[in-house]
Amino acid sequence: MTLNRRTLMAAAAAMGLAAAPAFAQEAYPNKPIRIIVPFTAGGIVDSIARTIGEKMSTRYGQPVVVENRAGAGGAIGTDLAAKAPADGYTLLLVSPGHAVAPTLQKGVSWHPTRDFKAVAGIGVVPNVIVVHPSVPAKTMPELIDLAKKASAPMTYATAGIGTSNHLAAELLAQEAGIKLTHVPYKGQPDALNDLLGGRVDLMPLTAALAMQHVKAGKLRALAVTTASRASAAPELPTVAEAAKLPNYEVGTWFGLVAPAKTPEPVMRKLSADVADILTQPDVKAKLQGMGMELAPQKGAEFDAFVDREFTKWSKVIKQAGIEPQ
Repeated sequence: MTLNRRTLMAAAAAMGLAAAPAFAQEAYPNKPIRIIVPFTAGGIVDSIARTIGEKMSTRYGQPVVVENRAGAGGAIGTDLAAKAPADGYTLLLVSPGHAVAPTLQKGVSWHPTRDFKAVAGIGVVPNVIVVHPSVPAKTMPELIDLAKKASAPMTYATAGIGTSNHLAAELLAQEAGIKLTHVPYKGQPDALNDLLGGRVDLMPLTAALAMQHVKAGKLRALAVTTASRASAAPELPTVAEAAKLPNYEVGTWFGLVAPAKTPEPVMRKLSADVADILTQPDVKAKLQGMGMELAPQKGAEFDAFVDREFTKWSKVIKQAGIEPQ
């Protein structure tokens, strides 16, 4: 074999090796994808993941498996996703706890934007500030005035420390200059039961669920926590407009992310495909049926949003004196 021939063969082999990653990326996906949900099955995070996963499976001709890894307010499942191979075959469905857990929980080693890269933002589910009918407040200003004059702090129920219920009430206390006593439960159903029973005064409750009980006369709705009015209750003002608290905004947001080092071509494909899935009428109908205000975001937009949420809630948590658990 001549030197020139050996050189040409070596060059061809090198080109083949260089092309291998590109070929692998073009072939994506060629095996099952899993979407980790860091909460139990049956909740809204799980439902969103299954709705999107079903469409991804049809599009790719590959199984998309939703894997529930609950515990520690979502930190356990998130840690699993952070340590997974960054190859596009492990995704994570995130919600506000994703931006809060590193501040609220000891031992959390991952960072929401350092260790993850966004595929897409999906939308927001508003909370509604509701009170038990025994509470003599029909508007947000009346509730704030009542809280300021109360001999003991009013109580509010939540689905646990770090949930959007908790953050919504804590931000209200700080922005309005009132004192409220947090009563955390293991989940929203337990919290709601005690609110309906009058054992706590108020709760920032998921809009779709809140309005069922408001229409039945079991609760009174005062305002929605998001920056804009909710389609589920357009007659309700926002907290910001009703109480003249321009910095007040809280919503239960959702998005899809991947480990940070996932190859860019794979991320572009996932982002484009999920964006298209979110435009499909049956998907939109399902998500809106969960009380969601659809607000799709591209990957970079959602990364920036999560970073702002991390900074915002870190300050609120520290100002409230909430110690990491």
